[in-house]
Amino acid sequence: MNANDLTPHAPDHIDDCDETVLTVRRLRELGLSAAEIAARCRPGGNWQQILPQVCLLHSGPPSSEERVRAALLYAGREPDAHGPVGGGREAMVTGLAALALYRFSAVPPLIGLPAIDVLVPWQRRLRDAGEVRVHRARELPLARNVSGLPCAPVPRAVADAVAELGDTDAVRALLTEAVRSGHCEGAAVLRELSRAGLLDRPQVRRAVDVLRAEDRAMAEQRLYVMVHCHQLPDPVWNVDLRLPGGPPLGGVDAFWPEHGVAVCLDPADDALWPHCARQREHLEALGVTVVFVSPVKLRDAMEQQAAVIRTALIASCDREPAAYLVVTPR
Repeated sequence: MNANDLTPHAPDHIDDCDETVLTVRRLRELGLSAAEIAARCRPGGNWQQILPQVCLLHSGPPSSEERVRAALLYAGREPDAHGPVGGGREAMVTGLAALALYRFSAVPPLIGLPAIDVLVPWQRRLRDAGEVRVHRARELPLARNVSGLPCAPVPRAVADAVAELGDTDAVRALLTEAVRSGHCEGAAVLRELSRAGLLDRPQVRRAVDVLRAEDRAMAEQRLYVMVHCHQLPDPVWNVDLRLPGGPPLGGVDAFWPEHGVAVCLDPADDALWPHCARQREHLEALGVTVVFVSPVKLRDAMEQQAAVIRTALIASCDREPAAYLVVTPR
């Protein structure tokens, strides 16, 4: 006689259940006693308790999805009544596990991760357990549904992943992919890193410049796409302006000399705004219309931004010609 012969017979609806990961509380609701659950989960049984109060309803190793669902159940999130675990502001996957679900190439697949990070409300009394690592937030973000699993938004997931990394190259790879692959803006990641108090860590401080560089590269690409897709006249790109024989007036991202219109991308660093305001004042005193364009608006409202620039180009016909400026590549 083996251990399975001594295991109590569960109700048929348990054995036929589609879910393979359930809490002890849910199993009790389905008609099993505490003794029956314990017997099924003992060594040699056909179930196993993989986390406190969470059971895996088979004896083999959990799949990647089962690991994540078990972590969410441990964190106190039950599956939605009308389908798989979804969005909301309850417990959610974060850190490297969330980035793996977002399919970051710089992150190992879920099966290769030693831990599953979960984000829970600040007041939740919950400790790390097994392979589950708990992060807390005073205000939870709205979860994103990724393959039926609730995940923290990419900027928060990146910050929680960075908090566990000590290697500058690994941090830089995550930050680069977050922006270059279009998951989010670099400024959003910077805000999360700052909120988490991570910007002073050496490995983070050495890597964050990549966020500003990637943000700018993406914005420049979108500006180029906007000009060509919305059939604006071709400008000269990334040039410095100055009066003949005079001092530099600053650089602009696009310039239409015959119209006296310049476009500048909003600076990523708020400390640069006073310099931008002075540059704009100097150029407009010379008859140049300066249009500042937000990288976020280029992403979310490209047509609207094209209309603003087109209006400035058309209006140049009714203005006095701008002063002659020397244009040189940056």
